[in-house]
Amino acid sequence: MEERMEKTGEKGGIKLEIRGLTKKYSPAEGVEDINLQIKNGELLTLLGPSGCGKTTVLRSVGGFCAIDSGSIILDGRDISALPPEKRPTAMVFQSYNLWPHMTIFENIGFGLRLRKQPKDRIKTEVERILALINMEGSGKKYPSQLSGGQQQRVAIGRALALQPALLLLDEPFSALDAKIRGQMREELKRIQSMAGLTVLFVTHDQEEAMAISERIAVMDRSRIVQVGHPTEIYDEPACRFVAEFIGQMNFVSHGDTVSAVRPEDVVLCGEGEGSGEALVSAVIALGHYAQVLLRDAGGENLKAYIPKERAADYAPGQRTGYRFTRTRLFKAAGTNKFF
Repeated sequence: MEERMEKTGEKGGIKLEIRGLTKKYSPAEGVEDINLQIKNGELLTLLGPSGCGKTTVLRSVGGFCAIDSGSIILDGRDISALPPEKRPTAMVFQSYNLWPHMTIFENIGFGLRLRKQPKDRIKTEVERILALINMEGSGKKYPSQLSGGQQQRVAIGRALALQPALLLLDEPFSALDAKIRGQMREELKRIQSMAGLTVLFVTHDQEEAMAISERIAVMDRSRIVQVGHPTEIYDEPACRFVAEFIGQMNFVSHGDTVSAVRPEDVVLCGEGEGSGEALVSAVIALGHYAQVLLRDAGGENLKAYIPKERAADYAPGQRTGYRFTRTRLFKAAGTNKFF
């Protein structure tokens, strides 16, 4: 476990520390020996496929499921045994869970009203939140009058009104279409920056994780397999699972080793040039770039990315040379660790 470099609560200091968290629903379900630190003011994403345990970690931190062993330390205090309402956390779920009979103002102020805050303080705080989520003037509307993206902003605003020490987000944008998801990622980053929030975010969407995270914790089969900055996760995957799960990757066998190569690291050149030759299978236009599908002399399938202006230079059935500018090596069997 990393040592604390700064005091809890200071920017960059340790806000949340999870030590040896284990929660098993069955021998094959749950999480085991989760160790993780989140810095104050950081947005860290738990990323992994469905069933890997990322939501279990999130719900454990929020107090919605009792852990079997380990500890959860928030702001230097062990909150492992506290019920959700006693923890200084707020959680936003996939569904918006807004009260349909309440106005937006009433939805955002609901938690403050439960805490018996004075009406003038509730009014001031709700107006502050409406400004923060760019929804000034919408306080009198009802959820049914809002778009999905606006409703999710309100759900986030309702959580922020409680001034949580830690905001927990469980795939909050999964129900939105692609365009709105992109806009909401930008909104979340803006809100997080303005409010100085510490956020633990859960998603199975690698693009989403890469776009919003300061660090990513990749999970596989109940465990964290790598923690790092998005560029580190992408460029230096710690194991084959991470290499396969994050972005596109070519795998080329060489006896007892396997080369892992990103499509952007496959350079196409003239026939007879480069380190190998391949047959073009297809050329697929993908907006500002094109994807070339190849089959090399050894029967390996490869993908290469090229500028869209070069797409017309390649056609199915054409032979081309290629070379790799960067590779990572695996052992072919017995372990998934890189050399």
